[in-house]
Amino acid sequence: MNFKKVVQRLLFLVLVIWAASTITFFIPRLSSRNPIRERFAELARSGGFSPADMETIIAAYSAKFGTDKPLWEQYVNYISSVARFDLGVSLNKFPKTVWELIMESLPWTIWLLLLTTVLSFVIGNLLGAISAWPRAPGWLRTAATPFVLLQGVPPVLLAVLLLFFIGFRLKLLPLGGAYSIGRVPTWSWPSFLDLAKHQILPALSLILGSMGGWVLSMRGMGVTIQGEDYVNFAEHKGLSGYTIFRDYYLRNALLPQVTGFALALGSVITSAIVVEQLFGLPGVGSVLSDAIRSNDYMVIYGVVLFTTILVASLMVLVELVYPLLDPRIRH
Repeated sequence: MNFKKVVQRLLFLVLVIWAASTITFFIPRLSSRNPIRERFAELARSGGFSPADMETIIAAYSAKFGTDKPLWEQYVNYISSVARFDLGVSLNKFPKTVWELIMESLPWTIWLLLLTTVLSFVIGNLLGAISAWPRAPGWLRTAATPFVLLQGVPPVLLAVLLLFFIGFRLKLLPLGGAYSIGRVPTWSWPSFLDLAKHQILPALSLILGSMGGWVLSMRGMGVTIQGEDYVNFAEHKGLSGYTIFRDYYLRNALLPQVTGFALALGSVITSAIVVEQLFGLPGVGSVLSDAIRSNDYMVIYGVVLFTTILVASLMVLVELVYPLLDPRIRH
């Protein structure tokens, strides 16, 4: 890929970030709700200060956050803040910034996403390739059928079912949380086992929910690859079935799957955020859920924008890497 194409893709990424920032800014402002007033109204109902004091505090916070300025000025300030990677300050957990809240929770989300995405992609594509390979054993070719049936079940619904049957009824795994109550995570083997035990159900729900799609698409590609000339030539050369499957069949069938992987990142990240909130994991999903419950609009804007930028960046990265995987593609 030449330098011009790389610059074009990076400029497109900047355009996507600008569009996402603009949409994130204007859509919530279509409502007449005032997040600062609603937040302090909740505090006033719980007791603490008089209505006169509340109006003074609201005016001070509105001036600090710039919500008392004209809309165009707010937009310019917001875009300039995004350009400086400044997502603002949390209303609910002031003076913590949105970046601090995201960075504190991001390792949990990255770990869950990395584990589930890699496992579902690898296992799903391998099962899909085997199910279409005519030389594979019959029992191995039918092993992918249950995962195909689960394709139509959303990961959130799978999480609820696993939570009910495995966690609640059978009591084999914890119902939620990142670690056991009263335990302080340390760099020790018992602590690692405890953390892993709490990650099994959320990881399993995401893996089972996405593996069926990889099995189906890979099986379709495998059936197409079988009739290609280079596969027939490899068979006539007398190569072993394992060599043909690995070097001629699987590697070529995986190329379109990389594109599908980039397109599936958005749904995977969205599902992971919801599953995190369901299992009470201290990830980005829980931060977003707490912000929604407390009307912390600054955190909501920041998490949504951060997720959009992350998905767009990963898609551009996969697009830049794709020519390295397939020498036939120049850009």
